[in-house]
Amino acid sequence: MRVEIWSDIACPWCYIGKARFEKGLAAFAHRDEVEVVHRSFELDPNAGAPTGLPVTRLLADKYGLTPEQARAAEARVAETAHAEGLGYASGRLMNGSTFALHRLLHHAARQGPAVHAALLDAFYRANFADLRPLGEPETVVSVATGAGLDEAEVRRVLADEDAYAEDVRADEREAAALGATGVPFFVLDRRFGVSGGQPAEVFTQALEQAYAAAGGPVRVAAAVDTPGPDGAAACDDGTCEVPAQRTEDAP
Repeated sequence: MRVEIWSDIACPWCYIGKARFEKGLAAFAHRDEVEVVHRSFELDPNAGAPTGLPVTRLLADKYGLTPEQARAAEARVAETAHAEGLGYASGRLMNGSTFALHRLLHHAARQGPAVHAALLDAFYRANFADLRPLGEPETVVSVATGAGLDEAEVRRVLADEDAYAEDVRADEREAAALGATGVPFFVLDRRFGVSGGQPAEVFTQALEQAYAAAGGPVRVAAAVDTPGPDGAAACDDGTCEVPAQRTEDAP
């Protein structure tokens, strides 16, 4: 069975959802038969360079929240992350485009699944737990080499904006074809879809359904998203959503 996971380093629910999925997978009897493939998705392809503004400002502007509501939303997500055993610090800044990070993740995938997994986890920790500025190339080099990648190769990929660019865009086109408007988005054997950072038991149940349906008709149906409080931002209810005017091929 293959599980494909579309996610973005900028998305806190992707960070949380990955941890929850791994717990759900650990409880699945046939876990050794599951291949997990992480795919690229940019929440904001037009993000550009880092702004240095706090993430709570983005939440307030994007979802029409007051500064107090935005801070409360971020605090709730932090509390959820901590409950999953994840590091999550307050005061995150907007790091700008994640396109280069996704290109590096595709480079890491060519080195093998263990290298890819190490880099993905390192990017998540750097962004959410350590508050490292991933919009700065030298920080990205430091994080990537710390995850086991060769420094010269990392610098080469970062310097060549075309390196793995088509791989990233291909992932994003595929997500759009599957109807994904937000992440995390999980597709199991191209038969079942699960959207959002669902509880671990939801993932276990979905894996069991997909395994039992092997050989049957394809049916991609998103699970019900984890509900959030009234007025909560999209990134406070289990799924981070793309802007209304998404430009697919923006770098």
